[in-house]
Amino acid sequence: MNKPKQEPKTLDAAFELVSEELLEMFLQKHKDYGKGNIIANGELGIAMRISEKVERIKHLLVSGNTPANETVEETWVDIAVYAVIGVMYSRKQFQELEVKK
Repeated sequence: MNKPKQEPKTLDAAFELVSEELLEMFLQKHKDYGKGNIIANGELGIAMRISEKVERIKHLLVSGNTPANETVEETWVDIAVYAVIGVMYSRKQFQELEVKK
């Protein structure tokens, strides 16, 4: 993940910066994977992916191990992106809408 160019001065500004990172991550992964893997398994699949990410973070925090691949922060971002996808999926937006070209 990219660190912000400028440190936020307020909590809402920090939240906005993180939200921009979530959108960036969503668009990168959407370009690589498309929608099929999410649509094939629905909300249960989204919940399972979040569960796997939570278990990964718990393991890393308890063990103190340094991850060989994605960082703990990247895993938190993945969880947040999946949560947003879950909200969009439950509203039928994920299934019906496309990414702006």
